[in-house]
Amino acid sequence: MSFVATLVCRPTVPKLDAAILARAGAALEVGDAVRVLSPGVAAEFDFDTLPANVADERLRSEFGAFPIDVFVQSNANRRKRLLIADMDSTMIRQECIDELAAELGLKDRISAITERAMRGEIAFEPALRERVALLRGLTAQSIETVLSNRIQLMPGGRTLVQTMKANGAYCALVSGGFTRFTKPISAMIGFDEHQANVLEEENGELTGTVREPILGRDAKRERLDQLIAEKTIDREHTLAVGDGANDLAMLEAAGLGVAYRAKPAVAAAADARIDHGDLTALLFLQGYREDEFILS
Repeated sequence: MSFVATLVCRPTVPKLDAAILARAGAALEVGDAVRVLSPGVAAEFDFDTLPANVADERLRSEFGAFPIDVFVQSNANRRKRLLIADMDSTMIRQECIDELAAELGLKDRISAITERAMRGEIAFEPALRERVALLRGLTAQSIETVLSNRIQLMPGGRTLVQTMKANGAYCALVSGGFTRFTKPISAMIGFDEHQANVLEEENGELTGTVREPILGRDAKRERLDQLIAEKTIDREHTLAVGDGANDLAMLEAAGLGVAYRAKPAVAAAADARIDHGDLTALLFLQGYREDEFILS
């Protein structure tokens, strides 16, 4: 079987110089047979002389001290036809519920619960109800304030979505957060659809409740399965990305599940992990060159 090993680092801190690439080629026993996807940022090597797990171990041993992400996979079915992505701490830098809590001076209290839920230490659904209850009385206008002043897109996200869509992929944003955020954020990035929980409001204020049933771990996986059927896409042509415990079922069910700067348990369970690169690493992982990126 033919495999490919991809090395990626953060675009703002390019590390893949000739010496690094030579070391990678030697570890894979392929010499200088390298394809540069982005100078200094991403490169890949085809190989068929080593088992994939041995190649992965060698590269991680070689570059474990470097800010370089390593991916080893089969050469088959690399370009995906479906992207399904988490929002909070994946497509955006923040956790929306924590930023809403900041409007009430409760960020530390609520973010501590968020962190435990994302690590899988407590169940997602009751943790969400508990946090939303603490938001009771927050004005709906505060949501617009948070969107305008606190939310930042994750670097590379729009390029990822636009490039995959230009090459025929369908892109879905699925979040355990809230539709008041997924709707504008999905539009900014260019997703084909979005799905999230609904914060209930009355007289311009949050009631402290969320509409049931809550969209959590199982619902994310179910939407992936539905899209596979609706779009008649083979599972191996699907890509999921997320960072928290409620993403695990989705990551495990996708053809390729990627943990993005994720909690330890999530990173350990995923097919691949991104610890250093931005979201364009998901394009390099599929074999895209930088000159193929859609930057609009």
